[in-house]
Amino acid sequence: MATRTPVSTHVLPGDPPVEVLVRRNARAKRFSLRVSRADGRVSLSLPTWAPEAEALAFLRAREDWVRQHLQRAPEVQRAQIGAQVPICGVPREVVAGSGRAARFTDGRIEVPEGAREGPRIKALLTALARERLTAAVARHASALCRPYGRITLRDPRSRWGSCSSKGDLMFSWRLIMAPPEVLDYVAAHEVAHLAEMNHSDRFWAVCRRLCPETDTHRRWIKQYGADLLAWRFDGDTT
Repeated sequence: MATRTPVSTHVLPGDPPVEVLVRRNARAKRFSLRVSRADGRVSLSLPTWAPEAEALAFLRAREDWVRQHLQRAPEVQRAQIGAQVPICGVPREVVAGSGRAARFTDGRIEVPEGAREGPRIKALLTALARERLTAAVARHASALCRPYGRITLRDPRSRWGSCSSKGDLMFSWRLIMAPPEVLDYVAAHEVAHLAEMNHSDRFWAVCRRLCPETDTHRRWIKQYGADLLAWRFDGDTT
């Protein structure tokens, strides 16, 4: 049975106080401090042998660094009636609608009022993302003459896609909120792994052959990706 990584919580006092998750990691060789661009969560990893007092001293010495990164984190956005949720890079007004599901019609997102506005909008975005990504993968895989496996959509916080050794592809459904050319780039990136399961120069040559504007779209993701991750669905108020 796999053992769980010991986790505790420490609070940096101040205005505002900052909650920090402290994790012991058997593979860690040194202290590691991280501020998530996705949700602003702060985590501190330390080797299993390291005294916690030393880890907390390490944290306090870098408090200014932590607060600076938190200030740069995008503001949390709620997917609900009255919001402007992006679809294909364009903000779309969310309005009250009828029926049981959210719909994208006349340039607006219509969703029934109630506690499940967020989940219904998420379901709509996921369906749109699946349609766009499936088409993009098929087109790029055909260009490489490479077969691929299953396509799954998830909500990872640290990557936009992946390709397994079996050729199965995973994508973030949040890509539907990005401009279409960015979604297409991520599809090309993962399909390129069907030919080169690495990030070597050969891989990037394949990726740029499928998507000549690779570098431009990588910069967009680096600059604006956190804004997509800042959207909250499923009634998440954290």
